[in-house]
Amino acid sequence: MAPDDELRTLAEAWLADDPDPATRDELTRLVAGLPGTASELRDRFAGPLTFGTAGLRGRLRAGPNGMNLAVVTRAAAGLVGWLAAQGGQGPLVIGYDARHGSKEFAKQTARVATGSGRDALIMPSLQPTPVLAYAVRALDAVAGVMVTASHNPPQDNGYKVYLGRELGGPAGDGAQIVPPADAGIEAAIRAIGPIADIPLGSAGTLVDEKTIEGYARSAAAVLDADGPRDLTVAYTPMHGVGGATLLAAFAAAGFRAPAVVAAQAEPDPEFPTVAFPNPEEPGAMDRLLALAASSGADLAIANDPDADRCAVAVPTAGGGWRALRGDELGALLGDHLIRRGVPGTYATTIVSSQLLGRLCAARGVPYAETLTGFKWIVRAAEELAYGYEEALGYCVAPGMVRDKDGITAALTVAELAAGLKAEGRTLLDRLDELATEFGVHATDQLSVRVDDLAEIGAAMTRARQAPPATLLGAPASITDDTANNVLTFRTGAVRAVIRPSGTEPKLKAYLEVVEPVAEGDLAAARSRASDGLAELRREIAAALGV
Repeated sequence: MAPDDELRTLAEAWLADDPDPATRDELTRLVAGLPGTASELRDRFAGPLTFGTAGLRGRLRAGPNGMNLAVVTRAAAGLVGWLAAQGGQGPLVIGYDARHGSKEFAKQTARVATGSGRDALIMPSLQPTPVLAYAVRALDAVAGVMVTASHNPPQDNGYKVYLGRELGGPAGDGAQIVPPADAGIEAAIRAIGPIADIPLGSAGTLVDEKTIEGYARSAAAVLDADGPRDLTVAYTPMHGVGGATLLAAFAAAGFRAPAVVAAQAEPDPEFPTVAFPNPEEPGAMDRLLALAASSGADLAIANDPDADRCAVAVPTAGGGWRALRGDELGALLGDHLIRRGVPGTYATTIVSSQLLGRLCAARGVPYAETLTGFKWIVRAAEELAYGYEEALGYCVAPGMVRDKDGITAALTVAELAAGLKAEGRTLLDRLDELATEFGVHATDQLSVRVDDLAEIGAAMTRARQAPPATLLGAPASITDDTANNVLTFRTGAVRAVIRPSGTEPKLKAYLEVVEPVAEGDLAAARSRASDGLAELRREIAAALGV
């Protein structure tokens, strides 16, 4: 069979089973455009969108290699079938954000669940991811589904799955799935027959507003009820769904209402004022910082579109604003919770700064280090006190939300900032104190976005075959975790951890240089660390050939 005829056959078989008129029309146009559309069709039928430990995530488009109603219907059927095979009892709770297709995908998931005989509880409105993760625990659900692509571009959507206590265990109660659950669900999806044979039931039951209100009350209760609350905050939900929930949580905690960036206050799936809806990206927080300056704010806070991440910026002595790195905020929050006496294990990942581990060792509190991803962080210990990853993810209340939560993180950093303000100090002052005690831990990231995933494998191979003998002039050791495709180069004062991204077509190198503060000269130590970080970046880029 000629290649174009094979593509046509694949597309026509998919069309016959696609329940969505919009994607059927889209695919029909591509088939009619052959042979000129062969490349596009080939990409859509290169393989199915794989259900992994991050669930599903991909482009909104017709075909098996995209996010669409047909793919979601199969995923939902595979999920509820797997839950039944595991003997899981209880309802499936479903949330969704404001992205294109999110509400429709959530409703279809509910109909598939009820069609299988399982109760489906669906959020009554757009909600942040942390509210869904909270609801899995609060409603004693067997599992949860959140339809979101988090901080991905507007053309994407995704499908996250959480397990309740019955199947997730104590440390995984309300946490995202980990192996082998992902492989089991993927196998169940592949075993699904024609979509027309999947029974669809009722629309499910709306989650009671009391559950959503309970999230805000529980978030406020994370803080010390008697702590200072005098703080002026500027905030942006970045066109996402976190705004109403954050404002409710701040009010419940006794803070003044933050000033909100008006142009980014309402959910908008096009994210029109940012090039990329991620607070880490250059320029994404420009409007927030302008509002913070004009409103005389003490603190600027941004959530990503599904509000599971939190970014913070602070005023500088020179009159400008500086965004804190994820590792800086991670250390500040960990230090704050330790000072508050919050018991349990403090955890971060192999790619985050080493500062939290040194802080825990000095304070005599349990510490754990995990693979990248909150699904691993929250399983570091059943009695987890705190977990963070450098990509702006923070879990300050694992008994409430066993996942990263940008809203409780925002509240906690506001509590810290208000307490320091009452003492005439700032977050930057506290960072200086930590640096003086433990050394400057300067971190950066080398991130390479690729069009061809084979480029990532080639770069990792180059680094394995010809690793750098030295870094910043000191002999370097290498640790090759082939099982997880992670390379670590280190000297006494330098570390570089290299891995492919799990959610984006990127190769990432996480860089850290540690400089002790000699004779109290913090500025000199920071300067040396900055220079060292720039040189380390060049050396690692050369080793990767990028």
